[in-house]
Amino acid sequence: MLQKRIDDQPTLSRQMVREAEGILHTHLKRVGLKQTGQRDTILRTFLETRDHLSTDELHRLVQKKDARIGYTTVYRTLKLLAECGLASEVAFHDGIARYEHQYNRRSHHHMVCTGCGSSVEFFSQEVSMLEQEIGRAHQYLTTRHTFQIYGLCQDCRSDGSRKEDGHEEDNGRKDDGRRR
Repeated sequence: MLQKRIDDQPTLSRQMVREAEGILHTHLKRVGLKQTGQRDTILRTFLETRDHLSTDELHRLVQKKDARIGYTTVYRTLKLLAECGLASEVAFHDGIARYEHQYNRRSHHHMVCTGCGSSVEFFSQEVSMLEQEIGRAHQYLTTRHTFQIYGLCQDCRSDGSRKEDGHEEDNGRKDDGRRR
């Protein structure tokens, strides 16, 4: 299971949620889409969680609040949230697209275990400074970056039956444990 996110603020105030809704509403207007109660419910549900959510996971949470909201609406709204900077897609070793909210968050990074898929968030001023330095060198005004480190967590390193790619080693035995 993926670990929960770390945050500077454990929860968002009502005012911050209203500001995030304003960002979404402005974006919707800009791209010619309507502001709907369903999209607002999806945004509020998304902002309330500290998890890296897949579309399926967010849909299950949203369904508890409004069973009429369909999977496709959640999927499309997540894409809209990413477009306007309220969310970002993160790819971990499990191949499932996950999203985390970016509203009022400082830049952070992920370490992902290639064995079990767990993740750890961390902050690094050095990486943020490197982003700015590289941007200046190439005449870019940088706005964000993604940075993920892949490796094996301590638990997986302790488990001698795992290889670095996360697959079990072939120990010369059939699936039932007998030698071949």
